[in-house]
Amino acid sequence: MGDTHRIHFDPVDIEIEANEDETVLDAAFRQGVMLMHGCKEGQCSSCKSFLLDGDLQMGRYSTFALADYESEEGYVLLCRSHAYSDLDIELLNYDEDMIRAGLPVVTVPTRVAAVEAVTADISLLRLVVTGADEFKFHPGQYVDIAVPGTGEHRSFSMANLPRSHDSTLEFIIKRYPGGKFSALLADGLSVGDELEVTGPYGTFTLRAGSDRRIVLVAGGAGMAPVLSILRQIAAKTDFDRDVVFYYGARTEQDLFYLDEIRDLGSGIAGFDFVPVLSHVDWSGRCGMVTDVVDSCEDRLAACDVYLCGPPPMVEAGLAMLAERQVPQEQVFYDKFTVSAEADR
Repeated sequence: MGDTHRIHFDPVDIEIEANEDETVLDAAFRQGVMLMHGCKEGQCSSCKSFLLDGDLQMGRYSTFALADYESEEGYVLLCRSHAYSDLDIELLNYDEDMIRAGLPVVTVPTRVAAVEAVTADISLLRLVVTGADEFKFHPGQYVDIAVPGTGEHRSFSMANLPRSHDSTLEFIIKRYPGGKFSALLADGLSVGDELEVTGPYGTFTLRAGSDRRIVLVAGGAGMAPVLSILRQIAAKTDFDRDVVFYYGARTEQDLFYLDEIRDLGSGIAGFDFVPVLSHVDWSGRCGMVTDVVDSCEDRLAACDVYLCGPPPMVEAGLAMLAERQVPQEQVFYDKFTVSAEADR
């Protein structure tokens, strides 16, 4: 282990310590400071920040995430940065409430409790934490699950709520042919198998301090974190914000958990659920889910909008919201990778 250095973050006035052999982002995770992040691998720029003072070195990263001219000006990716002195860093993209509500990232052993198909290509995976440590997370967050025998991991969002009496984790996972983890859901994982889980990660969480109407938008396995947030809302006895949930799927056979969504909605005074199908005509809404949101919502700029699903859906949603002039601080998203290599 190398030397340890002090890292100070402006403008939130938070300090952590970081070892030279860990990234600044991992050091923050370890100490329960939940900085903005995405891929954690130098590919997405979510953790881009500005180095005010100090000496750091970055590992390999994509120039799509950090252009050469940005690096020369002092911009850094925290997921690739190793501190070699005390550092002062200016955060560019941050949510101070989320940072201070962070939970320490831990690695825990789990046991497979259930593997169930919910549609032709989506499965429910239920894990039970078997270690002595309690595993905590915020609704909407995700974990990395180690792929057995490979040294690799895949990221999946929890669909359930954290429970005080046990540490159960439920995931809604799309199965891809050749996926290193998702293929195991069809043939390879059995009840009782052991899996290693690391987390929690992610800032796709309910901003409880807002009083704005909530627009939830999900597609495919993006149902998972949105369902967790919806369960959180339904469990609140004093919740008084209107909520609408748009869910995009291909056909009626790809819709699932409809009864539970309606049951949850019955406990929310101002709730509406709008399923949207893209590949068939039916009695409900048809087309791309983000187009339907655009056509149905006339006051989006007055709402908090949560987007989760495959990259094309999220990117289309972000473009639409920008065109509708929805303030960036009211938009929260989690972009699921859909390649078989990444599974999520």
